[in-house]
Amino acid sequence: MADLLANARTIIAHIAEHLQADASVELWNGEVVPLGLNARDDIRVVIASPAAIGRLVRSPKLMTLVEVYIAGGIDIRGGSPLEALGRWEHLRAVGLVKSVNRKLIMKAAWPFLFATDADKGALSFGDRVGALFGKGRDDTAMIQFHYDVSNAFYQLFLDPEMQYSAAVFATPETSLADAQIAKMDLICRKLELVPGDRMFDLGCGWGGLACHAAEFFGATVHGVTLSQEQHDLAQARVASRGLGDRVTIELRDYRTIETPGAYGKIAQIGMFEHVGIDNHDRHFEQMHRLLGPHGLYLHQATTRRATRDLTKFRKRTAYMAVINRYIFPGGELDYIGMTTTNLERHGFEVMDVESMREHYYRSLKAWSEALYANREAAIAEVGLTRTRLWLLYLALSCTGFWRGVLCDFQTLAQKRTVGLSGLPLRPGYRGNS
Repeated sequence: MADLLANARTIIAHIAEHLQADASVELWNGEVVPLGLNARDDIRVVIASPAAIGRLVRSPKLMTLVEVYIAGGIDIRGGSPLEALGRWEHLRAVGLVKSVNRKLIMKAAWPFLFATDADKGALSFGDRVGALFGKGRDDTAMIQFHYDVSNAFYQLFLDPEMQYSAAVFATPETSLADAQIAKMDLICRKLELVPGDRMFDLGCGWGGLACHAAEFFGATVHGVTLSQEQHDLAQARVASRGLGDRVTIELRDYRTIETPGAYGKIAQIGMFEHVGIDNHDRHFEQMHRLLGPHGLYLHQATTRRATRDLTKFRKRTAYMAVINRYIFPGGELDYIGMTTTNLERHGFEVMDVESMREHYYRSLKAWSEALYANREAAIAEVGLTRTRLWLLYLALSCTGFWRGVLCDFQTLAQKRTVGLSGLPLRPGYRGNS
């Protein structure tokens, strides 16, 4: 054991030379080793046993690191995963593989190859995910895996309206609750909603936008979701607000709706990420079919930054592999050029594109901070493994938006028509009169 401690010190000290992080590592015997020159020890990466290092040595990749973390082999003390990620430079961390002395690392790491324990932890969780989706795509199961965790769990970190997409912040000091109301207002104004409009809320979540559009803009709204938990709460909210005559919520796959031209306005907010690129054509064809003449479609979705060689765009990154296995099974992001191209290919005219990247960064930061503050309640509700996983997911996503490798856009499109659109020349949602 003493030799393993000495080897661990050697590995960490060498990594610290190149990482220069403002954090420390706590070994399984309580010893604290700094991760950089003058590094503080208020936030510590805790290694529970030699077996944690053993797993990383045998499989040195992000997936393994995540699995070791959510199984408890590695922990973060003194701060949240998001706070810990802020203590080192991302590019230095990514560049460690090339910058460290591999011979030195391998020599010190060799004894850990044989360090194992009986606790599978995250692997057993991953096996359950694999059992659910290993035999093909089941969209209902995929949606329910993420959203049917527990309404009470999501209430621990979302705003009172339970909006699970980028809010719109007027200033950095704007509260999350106010920013989410502003987001719903913006969507309704972009759609030019007026009393009597029939609106389709695709992937309606917990019903916040549907209720907002009906209550404050006079629309008649039809919302659908594949999540039983979301459906039940959304229906309860509709009833509690006395909106039963204007809002209908269904547990239904939107692709089964067969009424052409049924809606004048469609909002798709943060559901598209679940569709998968191979299903994009079918999605946009359905949007075009469901809209009446001059109909408006508001498409808000998270995207990835386009690769220089687009033939390599769909190659899964290590980050996306983790997200697909543990957070969003079947999820896949496009890039904004693909979005607008597909809209044009399927009979739409793109009227407006607005980046929501910095708004999503602030939303994720607020969610991460709230979940960390309520982590004990979250553990009681959904268990330690899932709480740790969601904290890590929010931290990684927040960092991705901060770096600009992830983005989010609101794209407004109109069903293509001959002649002028009939929309305001200087729309009010841009702050013009």
